[in-house]
Amino acid sequence: MSKPVVAIVGRPNVGKSTLFNVLAGGKISIVEDTPGVTRDRIYADVSWLDKDFTLIDTGGIEPESKDIILSQMREQAQIAIDTADVIIFITDVRQGLVDADSKVADMLRRSAKPVVLVVNKTDNFDKFMPDVYEFYNLGIGDPVPISAASRLGIGDMLDIVVGYFPEGPGEDKEDERPRVAIVGKPNVGKSSIINKLLGEQRVIVSDIAGTTRDAIDTDVSHNGKEYVFIDTAGLRRKNKIKEELERYSIIRTVTAVERADVVLIVIDAVEGVTEQDAKIAGIAHERGKGIIIVVNKWDAIEKNDRTMREYESEVRRILSFMPYAQIMYVSAVTGQRLFKLYDMIDIVIENQTLRIATGVLNEILMEAVALQQPPSDKGKRLRIYYMTQVSVKPPTFVAFVNDKELMHFSYQRYLENKIREAFGFSGTPLRFLVRERKEK
Repeated sequence: MSKPVVAIVGRPNVGKSTLFNVLAGGKISIVEDTPGVTRDRIYADVSWLDKDFTLIDTGGIEPESKDIILSQMREQAQIAIDTADVIIFITDVRQGLVDADSKVADMLRRSAKPVVLVVNKTDNFDKFMPDVYEFYNLGIGDPVPISAASRLGIGDMLDIVVGYFPEGPGEDKEDERPRVAIVGKPNVGKSSIINKLLGEQRVIVSDIAGTTRDAIDTDVSHNGKEYVFIDTAGLRRKNKIKEELERYSIIRTVTAVERADVVLIVIDAVEGVTEQDAKIAGIAHERGKGIIIVVNKWDAIEKNDRTMREYESEVRRILSFMPYAQIMYVSAVTGQRLFKLYDMIDIVIENQTLRIATGVLNEILMEAVALQQPPSDKGKRLRIYYMTQVSVKPPTFVAFVNDKELMHFSYQRYLENKIREAFGFSGTPLRFLVRERKEK
């Protein structure tokens, strides 16, 4: 089940970033220092009252002109409406109610999405409450006074936010169909791939980057098996500056990846792997999804007997943090190898849900330890008592050791490689948790 998505929307300088940083609390979803994992603090994993959600900051540039600020805010609001389950609309008690707030409130009200109206910078409730009441005029519910900087009222706000989340395991629990997100930079051929797989022009395709407005779910049937494809081509405007386009595409990618089992990262064969491709791949990797790198427009490459080998080594070099990912070379124009994607998706899903019996796992572990002794420090050697698999999607293992400080990253990588040698696990990341257990 995917986590709910909460978006923060508001004018420049009302405290969006401050609130985002307070809620993220340093627990940004980037847990490993891998190249390609986005360093922009655009999204974070947040927990409140045992409810987990993904928080996105729709921020962006802060131009001078008021007209640009309004169009900018509308753009942010539309992104939030398209991608979020709950929207936090943040205003500023000291600046008071302004025209831009009213216009954005109209959009949010029409969207029928739950909106939590937050009045920031209320660091003295007695003094500012009369000014807070003014925000009832927006007509989108009760204003919630907070001070992000002083961390006042945050708990009350979060209680309201999580109150909008669906109860229990959610409806999509029943849906066993594999969910496949197609992600990548604008104009690499994501919609064309879906159209070819469908055999019909279901998604608008054009040479203009950003012709797909929203993430679109498409049901596809192949050999009697059903799949749901999530197409994220979606950038809304052509005339935005580059950084902002990238920011919005990353927000869309995060929300689509969150809902998927397998992620197809589409790369333009002619252009090669870019920094933005690496960022997008990093999002799927850190969220533990099955991954297939789809090199599209392969028909446009002049080839000799070394082309594919050289191309693969370059892809592997740039995306070195995900050596397990499968690579496929396709053409959405000619249909070359496109239908083999289904077989690869099935293999990756099988690996994502593969469970290894504890006894078998520990045989592999003992063999690995015999071949290469665990590291030691100041005369104390790492002892691994046993290992067990605790979950799937992605496969997650817990190792019980005498001292987790001795479990070096390089030795953990060695154990991962041994497990992969024995069981494959191609196309899926593996997670390792290390727990200490005192010797008796």
